[in-house]
Amino acid sequence: MSKAVRKYLIAGNWKMNKNAAEAVDLVKELQLEAGDQFLVSVLVCPPFTALESVAGIIEDSSIHLGAQNMHPEPSGAYTGEVSAEMLRHLFVTFVILGHSERRQYFNETDAFINTKVLAALNGSLKPIVCVGETLEEREAERTLEVVSSQVKGCLEGVPEEKADQLVIAYEPVWAIGTGKTATPEMAQEVHALIRGLLKEQFGEVMAERIRILYGGSMKPDNAYELLSQEDIDGGLIGGASLQARAFLKIMESARALSS
Repeated sequence: MSKAVRKYLIAGNWKMNKNAAEAVDLVKELQLEAGDQFLVSVLVCPPFTALESVAGIIEDSSIHLGAQNMHPEPSGAYTGEVSAEMLRHLFVTFVILGHSERRQYFNETDAFINTKVLAALNGSLKPIVCVGETLEEREAERTLEVVSSQVKGCLEGVPEEKADQLVIAYEPVWAIGTGKTATPEMAQEVHALIRGLLKEQFGEVMAERIRILYGGSMKPDNAYELLSQEDIDGGLIGGASLQARAFLKIMESARALSS
């Protein structure tokens, strides 16, 4: 198999930005340009408060809806949390799990993220599982060790028959929101490592179907070169996803490489 079996996924992680009205304005602009194309998968992940509003705008388009987090339990006394079923009720299909900001600010561990991954799959959501090293870990030449440990920990117990619902996002922590970006060669090295780990766990055929996104400051001016790499199947876009024009330019790079 080759990269041709995987459709590019360009995902926007809006983080804690955009109220419901602002979210609607942004997604309307995206829909005009990208709502009727199917060559590239396009995903937006607004804050929880804007999910329902955005869902109403994109329901008849090709744009997918994602959430930025979820709790592993189906319901209960977990103030401030949401479950997979609650997200599905709003027509959410993807959910970002284990983002470095969740690890850093909320002390999420690989084991806890793993419970979310399993709950998402059981709840018919496609988890975007984030992994990546800090600047200190890269300078200590521990990148491959750290990423390997995170992938194995977060995916423990995932049944092979559901593995093709997974998306992995490699996000070097030192490149998130800093303007720094891993070179395409640096990014490809880690993506290739992740692909190898997926082959070990799920077999070669299944591993070739799983998309691995790059999530470290992908922008219009570096997207084409990054997306050209053999094992980079899209982007988890932060800052650039808050501006329709920038996000669409990244999508156009993916479309150019798909045609």
